[in-house]
Amino acid sequence: MNGSRDLVVLREAAEATVDEAVAWLASAGREWSATRLKDGGEEVTAADVEVESRVTRALAARTPGVPVVGEESSAPGAPLPERCWVLDPIDGTMNFARGAPLYAVSLAYVRDGVPLVGVVGAPALGRRWTAPSAGPQDARRVAGAPGRAVVGVSGTGAGASPGSSTRRFLDRVHDEAHRVRMQGSMAMDLVGVADGWLDACVCVAPKPWDVAAGVALCRDRGREALGADGMPFTFDSPLLAAGAPEVARRLVELWAD
Repeated sequence: MNGSRDLVVLREAAEATVDEAVAWLASAGREWSATRLKDGGEEVTAADVEVESRVTRALAARTPGVPVVGEESSAPGAPLPERCWVLDPIDGTMNFARGAPLYAVSLAYVRDGVPLVGVVGAPALGRRWTAPSAGPQDARRVAGAPGRAVVGVSGTGAGASPGSSTRRFLDRVHDEAHRVRMQGSMAMDLVGVADGWLDACVCVAPKPWDVAAGVALCRDRGREALGADGMPFTFDSPLLAAGAPEVARRLVELWAD
């Protein structure tokens, strides 16, 4: 598919699919939120698997021939197809399992490694964010100086042990930022940057399904999305820094240091 009209069709397919997934997830009983550990130590629930299955079936019907790369069914580290849907069925599983509201269904259409369509739906908040925008956006202005920035941080996990490079990076972010927020969801951090209630965010060791839709949202709203090398973010980067240009660049510098 090519052209703006095709992106509108893909956006509408993604919106309808995410809406269906969110509706099911919002009504799912507590039995769906019991957790188990994956091989890598991450938590997963039956709801993660069920949402991925439902979304995959819906997209196969709406956009036949476009594969779905989902967190729960895809091999870690495998290259993305030339064009595909990238899905995190529940970004923020730990929040979902504990009854916290900051979790989301995150779906993106990616071509040649670039997220072109992104839809994030937050069942507990009753909100959905979409890129490309269907109309004018009223995003808040974000702080352009690191010392005034409210920065979201996610993906640190066990890597933030005392003395580690991740911990040193976090210490520097704490020292320079006005405030730091740790919400437990990369998708929701990126939504915050796109909307303007976060000035910037850093995602450590992001996977494509964690950030693809959020990157599309940020870029659609005129925010920077940079990788660890200070260039536009790609899925092989160990870091994503998103926000106002000066803040995003400074976060990359802190990581490099």
